[in-house]
Amino acid sequence: MLTKIETIEDVKFFANQIINEGVNLHPDDDFNDYVNFKTNAPSYAPDEAEVRNNLINQCSEKCNQAGVDIYEIMLEETLTETGLDKFIQFPSNP
Repeated sequence: MLTKIETIEDVKFFANQIINEGVNLHPDDDFNDYVNFKTNAPSYAPDEAEVRNNLINQCSEKCNQAGVDIYEIMLEETLTETGLDKFIQFPSNP
């Protein structure tokens, strides 16, 4: 797990890490709110959620500084990482 977000590539890497943890990532969601749909148990312990919340906040700050849209980055990474890009066309890639 990354410990600090320093570049847009870090933002993408973080998104991929979360997706690979089996979470349907959305930049506005609190990691304390993610629940495993099979077990109905929290996806993250409070300390794990705190680390991820801190990192997603850093992602947002880095995207704002770079003038890029965090939602676009997260959507593109989600589509690519899950293979859904073969079925759902990303808006900037007509």
